[in-house]
Amino acid sequence: MSPLLQEVLRQVEQLLPAERLELVQKVLEGLKKPNFPENSTLAKRRVSEFYGIAPNLLEGRDAQEWVNELRDEWSERETGWS
Repeated sequence: MSPLLQEVLRQVEQLLPAERLELVQKVLEGLKKPNFPENSTLAKRRVSEFYGIAPNLLEGRDAQEWVNELRDEWSERETGWS
């Protein structure tokens, strides 16, 4: 448990029961809200915005070949952990 959470819990213990209930209601209201507002720039992006973002990522390699190699690496790791 983080020190911050421990401190919050210590303070909550000092509240009256009605105040604790109010706190719980406020926390629940906050959890019901979406993480990102509908107009957030993080929520919606066009694929075309990413064009050229990492032009040398594959260094001329075939993309499918690269994906297959990654899958093989993960398969090797999984069998090594058994």
